[in-house]
Amino acid sequence: MQVQRVVLNSRPGRNGAPVPENFRLEETTLAPALKDGEALVRTLYLSVDPYMRCRMNEDTGADYLAPWQLSECVDGGGVGMVESSNCSTCAEGDVVTSFNWPWQTHAVMKGSGLQKVDPQLVDGHLSYFLGAVGMTGLTALLGVREKGHVTKGANQTMVVSGAAGACGSIAGQIGRLDGCVRVVGICGTEEKCKVLVEDLGFSAAINYGQDDVPTRLKECCPDGVDVYFDNVGGVTSDTVIAQMNNGGHVILCGQISQYNKDVPYPPPLSGETQETLQRKCITRERFMLLNYMSKADTALYELSQCVKSGQIKVLETVVNGIKNIGDAFCSMMKGGNTGKQIIKISE
Repeated sequence: MQVQRVVLNSRPGRNGAPVPENFRLEETTLAPALKDGEALVRTLYLSVDPYMRCRMNEDTGADYLAPWQLSECVDGGGVGMVESSNCSTCAEGDVVTSFNWPWQTHAVMKGSGLQKVDPQLVDGHLSYFLGAVGMTGLTALLGVREKGHVTKGANQTMVVSGAAGACGSIAGQIGRLDGCVRVVGICGTEEKCKVLVEDLGFSAAINYGQDDVPTRLKECCPDGVDVYFDNVGGVTSDTVIAQMNNGGHVILCGQISQYNKDVPYPPPLSGETQETLQRKCITRERFMLLNYMSKADTALYELSQCVKSGQIKVLETVVNGIKNIGDAFCSMMKGGNTGKQIIKISE
C-alpha cells in the first residue's frame, strides 16, 4: 500500500521559530502482511500541539519526551479506524487513538499501543478525542483540580493565559463550573476575546496585543487573582503573578512564549517574580498529566458528559490534508488557532 507521511526535514535553530520547511511530505510503502499483534489503521485526525516544538530539538529538555529524528516519521496524538487486524485488542471497524500516532495517511501499529474509544462519548465528533475528551481536556480538568485549589463559595478569581488555545479554553470553563466567581482570559486578538466572553462564558478577556495588560488586569480582577492557569510564561505571567493574592496558586501547564528559546523547562523566573511568589506564599507547581493517569478514565467520562450536555463548549481549528500539517503547526505556534488545532486526514 502506498501512503503519504511527514518526516522531520530539518531542525529549527535553538532560538528559532519553526518553519513549514522543517517538515517534508514523502511517499512510502506499507508491508502487505500484518505480523502477530499488529493492526492496519487509517488515520482520521492528527493533533499538533505546542509541546511538539521541544521534540524538534536534538534534546527535548524533558526525560519523558523523545526528540523527533531527522528524516524519520513524526508522531503525536492521533485517532483513526482499524482497517484490518492481527491482534486480540482491536478489530476491523474499531475507532482507536494513540499518543504516538505516526503522521501518515495509513499506518501499521502494534495493537498494544492503541486505545479503543467509543464514538458515543463524543457524539461522533471523533476529533474531540484529541482535544476536549482527550489529553488536552484531561490536562485542563486535572490541572485545575489538582493544582488550582478552587473552592465553591470562596469568591475566587481565575486568570488563564493562552485562554483561546486548546487547553486554556477548556481550563477557564472548568474553573467557572468548579466555582470561580470570575474567570478572565488573556489571548492575542479581539476576535478571540469575543469568543471567550460570548461563547465560553469567561467574565472578561484581555488582548495582550493591544491592551495595557497590567491596567486591564486590575480592572478585570478588582479583588486580585487567586488562581492562575499558566500556558504561556514570560512577561504575561510576570504581570499576572504580580497581581496575585496571598496564598494563591499558579498551575504551571505550559510556557509557549519560551519554547523557541534555548532555556531549560520550566524557564527561569525573574528575581522580582520569585520574590513575589515567596513573599505572598504563592504555590507554583508544574503540572504533569502523566502523574495523574490513574484518574484519567473518570475524568474523561466527566469531560464527555460536560461536552455532550453543553456545559463545556469545544473550539477547534481544522485544517484539511496531511500536506498542510507543517503550515498548521507553525501557525499554531504563532497563535493562529482558536481552540484545538486539528488536521483532518480522511473521512
